[in-house]
Amino acid sequence: QVQLVESGGGLVQTGGSLRLSCAASGRTFSGYAMGWFRQAPGKEREFVAAINRGGTFTALGDSVKGRFTISRDNAKNTVYPQMNSLKPEDTAVFYCAAVWSDSAFTTATRIYEYNYWGQGTQVTVSS
Repeated sequence: QVQLVESGGGLVQTGGSLRLSCAASGRTFSGYAMGWFRQAPGKEREFVAAINRGGTFTALGDSVKGRFTISRDNAKNTVYPQMNSLKPEDTAVFYCAAVWSDSAFTTATRIYEYNYWGQGTQVTVSS
């Protein structure tokens, strides 16, 4: 099992940047593919970014391409989405997710692919 704790959320102005963190427990973090999703009030949870277990392959949601990146540090058991050029429509609760991956190449982009979730961190972008 793995436990996930997100941090780094907060209030930022339009055009600003934030770097979230997701710290994972356990000694086998490098075996998990990781992802980030977000959910705005009244909307469905949406894919944001994903990274394979080795950190060599990434995937981004259409709404964040060109603005967000994702990276991981397996030595620190942490995954980081870097969010730039933030917009008011990015306002949401951001969730970290993990799934054990037998493949070194897999990035998981769908909610149902993940079986471990963090509690979420609020990101608010003011106009």
